[in-house]
Amino acid sequence: MPDVIISSVVPVLNEAVVDMCDRYLRVKPLVIGPGVRTGVQIRYDNPKEVGADRIVNGVAAYRKYGGPAVVIDFGTATTFDAIAANGDYLGGAIAPGIRISMEALFSRAAKLPLVELLAPREGNVIGKNTVESMQAGIIFGFVGQIDGVVERMRGELGGSCRVIATGGLAGLIASHSRAIEVVDENLTLEGLRYLYELNRSD
Repeated sequence: MPDVIISSVVPVLNEAVVDMCDRYLRVKPLVIGPGVRTGVQIRYDNPKEVGADRIVNGVAAYRKYGGPAVVIDFGTATTFDAIAANGDYLGGAIAPGIRISMEALFSRAAKLPLVELLAPREGNVIGKNTVESMQAGIIFGFVGQIDGVVERMRGELGGSCRVIATGGLAGLIASHSRAIEVVDENLTLEGLRYLYELNRSD
């Protein structure tokens, strides 16, 4: 018998996905949200505001790498999540995602083309043409953002922490970042598996 666990940050789609699971798979999915056991304390002003994906990543990072830790997820938004030494979810920061920023630059600046998301040739930040200049600004601009935010989070966490990156662009940014220590492409999936086991054990 199949089973399903869902981590969604698009509430309007949740009902449709749950209905699909019931209709075609004949299962009631476990949806990550309020009331689901996580095994950690969520120390946010309003825990219900924390995106399900951020909790899943935080739980997985603590189980695999311990704490304190910072988890960076390169998705539609770039999220930074701080995990305490005891595994508590402390909060974090949210910034526009790389692709959204790149698309906004292309759509709002008439003379700038949509470029391939790569580091510029030879890794130089001084571009010799428009495409290289854009690639340098996008890639190294976000690398600077990542390293700067992590440095500030490290200070607030007491000076040391593991830094784990996940999401589709984690590898590209990590290859130029001083702060990112581990790229874990399956972090969210492993967190979902753990939360499934924790909540279905009875």
